[in-house]
Amino acid sequence: MAIAALAGIAARPLLERFYVNFGIKAEDAAQQAASWPVILATALLGAFVGILVGRGLLNLRDRWAAMSVGDRVTFFVSVFGGLIASVPLVTLANAAGNLGPYQPLLILGIVLGTIGLSIYALQSMDEILPWNRGSFRGKRRGIKVLDTNVIIDGRIRDVARSGFIEGQLYVPGFVLDELQHIADSADPLRRQRGRRGLDVLHLLQSEFPLEVRVHDRFAPDPKEPVDSRLVRLARALGADIITNDFNLNRVAELQDVKVLNLNDLALAVRPNVLPQECLTLAVIREGNQPGQGVGYLDDGTMVVVENGRPHIGETIEVMVTQVIQTERGKLLFAEPTGNGHANGENGQRRRAAARKNV
Repeated sequence: MAIAALAGIAARPLLERFYVNFGIKAEDAAQQAASWPVILATALLGAFVGILVGRGLLNLRDRWAAMSVGDRVTFFVSVFGGLIASVPLVTLANAAGNLGPYQPLLILGIVLGTIGLSIYALQSMDEILPWNRGSFRGKRRGIKVLDTNVIIDGRIRDVARSGFIEGQLYVPGFVLDELQHIADSADPLRRQRGRRGLDVLHLLQSEFPLEVRVHDRFAPDPKEPVDSRLVRLARALGADIITNDFNLNRVAELQDVKVLNLNDLALAVRPNVLPQECLTLAVIREGNQPGQGVGYLDDGTMVVVENGRPHIGETIEVMVTQVIQTERGKLLFAEPTGNGHANGENGQRRRAAARKNV
């Protein structure tokens, strides 16, 4: 700030020339420029400009430190390209005529405008620049990229119809090719899975705006594994991946790609069952321990019914006695309501043994 104030005082010759341009005599202009009020005013103006310039430089330093290496290269290339592109424009401006004191301003405006246009043009093409390839992370656009497993699973159509998925659905070309390869497999089970996936895609396309192969240029290497291409594509587009593949989920999260896992969604929407709650349950088979029966809720949660073996094949009312959270989800223990509560230590031992076998 002090240096800027001194620079403001040293700029008095410019102030004298300014006075002369307004018709003031040179002697009077020099006298006015040398007066203490004018010196103080120029010093304060210089200090104010110095503060603004200093803050601007600090902001530029912080922004420069936060920029990636690719963005820095883009900036330098843009400035260099803008300077080269401004040369013919400046030449034309000089040939058009001299505008007197406004000529330097015109040239400066042409140069800065050309550099700014060059920076904007290169930033708009960030994802295809060679120095950003492989490391570009696009702005989030709400695009949802579907992988092969979630298409074959088929639940994606029901979730989309419920309105819980927003944004554009996108199917990469290599995912479609993998589906076709599975549908042409000699294995009947794989062939059935592939055809079901193609049918799901057909239904999705008839009900929702579905894009196919539009953005595949961001993952062009056909030798790269499908999961790696999916992650690379999602990073470039700023998209989310919809999957039910556990390994793909982990790999994508490690590379800062948001994943929507249908299995996690299914676990999250399971009804919350509490102890002492009564349920109507069909006992379908025998349990691992003597006297136990096993049934399932509508969402697939297994219920171990103590003293339920005599009721196999029947639909009975049971009361939940214990809820256990396992790696595979929840495990419920219950008893028929007509037999009272758990039979003390024997019931506890049977439940502990059942948990080990799940």
